[in-house]
Amino acid sequence: MAKQLDVLIRARYPILYVITWEEDRAMYLLLKIARAQKKNLAVWTATDGMLTVEVASGLRETTDKGRKPLEALNAILQDAQPCIYVLKDFHPYLKDPVVIRQLRDLCHALRRSYKTVVLLAPLLELPFELQKSVTVVDLPVPGRQVMEGLLDELIGEVTSGGKAEVELSRSDKDRLVDAVLGLTLDEAERVFAQALVRDARLDASDIDAVVSEKKQIIRKSGLLEYYDPEEDMGDVGGMDILKEWLRKRGRAFSDEARAYGLPRPKGVLLLGVQGCGKSLTAKAVASLWRLPLLRFDVSRIFDRFIGSSECNMRLALQTAESIAPAILWVDEVEKAFSGTASSGMSDAGTTARVFGTFITWLQETNALVFTMATANSIEALPPELLRKGRFDEIFFVDLPSASERREIFTIHLRKRRRKPRDFDLDELGGLAEGFSGAEIEQAIVSGLYDAFDLGREVEMRDIVRCIKESVPLSVTMREGIDELRSWAADRARPASSAQRHAEGKEEEKRC
Repeated sequence: MAKQLDVLIRARYPILYVITWEEDRAMYLLLKIARAQKKNLAVWTATDGMLTVEVASGLRETTDKGRKPLEALNAILQDAQPCIYVLKDFHPYLKDPVVIRQLRDLCHALRRSYKTVVLLAPLLELPFELQKSVTVVDLPVPGRQVMEGLLDELIGEVTSGGKAEVELSRSDKDRLVDAVLGLTLDEAERVFAQALVRDARLDASDIDAVVSEKKQIIRKSGLLEYYDPEEDMGDVGGMDILKEWLRKRGRAFSDEARAYGLPRPKGVLLLGVQGCGKSLTAKAVASLWRLPLLRFDVSRIFDRFIGSSECNMRLALQTAESIAPAILWVDEVEKAFSGTASSGMSDAGTTARVFGTFITWLQETNALVFTMATANSIEALPPELLRKGRFDEIFFVDLPSASERREIFTIHLRKRRRKPRDFDLDELGGLAEGFSGAEIEQAIVSGLYDAFDLGREVEMRDIVRCIKESVPLSVTMREGIDELRSWAADRARPASSAQRHAEGKEEEKRC
């Protein structure tokens, strides 16, 4: 990041827009650059006006040069000294057409000088008129090395002063650093301080508390949700091929895998019938691999301001990368990007640009982030998403077979503290032909409600009646499901061996 800023300033880029919550960290980087390039550094805020805080000679000035935005821009224009001007939280004033015009005029003047304007703000609000004049730069959250330095500094401070006890092994320190990755320096420092204040100790027991605090901070961003998986692979019925594929990649994020020469796994797209366990599998993988699960609701990133949606997408992906290794779960991805084809006419191309950012990241990122995307239909799925290289594999999840339905009945009866042997699972599996896993679960739940209302224990007849009264999705949406199966026959890998066997029988019939 520091190198990128240094290059842009040396290349006389007139206006930079640095997006970050960490003002102090950004100012530290800009101060280093100003000293290295022997330039002044001036800072403008609405409260203090324009203050020159660092001059090339090393002296400091505190001359107020104007609190109003136009006064600040005029001061920049008139100043003859090489300088980096940092305008903090200037984005609200970019709605004023006079300020926009002044910035455009300033942009032409700065190209012939050694002066650079840096707009510093936590969000991107860039008017259309300035899109070609301003270069946007994201300040990523601190990486592992920075967080390790912060923890070592904190440990040295508390142990030397006898303020607290520290009992951390090397592996405990690594886990603690993993827990704070994705936070800003200030947030990480507060989290560490909270752990120390709680009992004047820093040990392995504080890791869960740090993770809990981190979840709250990530949720406040509104872009990603830190999901606590309660499910495991034992809760997923059928899909033996997919389960085995995922099991083999459980160690792919380790240093051992890198040394062996294995590339990082990019992700998987689960395409199939609604209610057949795609989202459940995404949750279960987090438990299987013991990795954090981040749910990415793409609809949250869209904003009314030009450029903000693209900024939100970059911020969400950077956050996922910063806490890698992790799993990024994108549910119903076809709905998130359904408008890409008509984006140029419907939203000035915003959806298309956001989608382009996402698929480029899927292709190019080197971070240990495994993307699990789910989709229920192919009509709205952008074809670019299906291209080889975006995902490692595309699996088709079909309706469960008879044996898989029996397994699903067993899972859900046990989850509700009922003994599967008290029910005829073969009969239930036969009656529920064409039912999805979610519909089987609902049949059991409905039977429990009926029995509870009658004041007795649930019986076989209760579940049988609920099955017979239900009309499964495979009936109401038969044409759509047949079309989905036809598309997936030679374009996706079956998620279960029972599904592959059924496809083989269909092929024999056609022959």
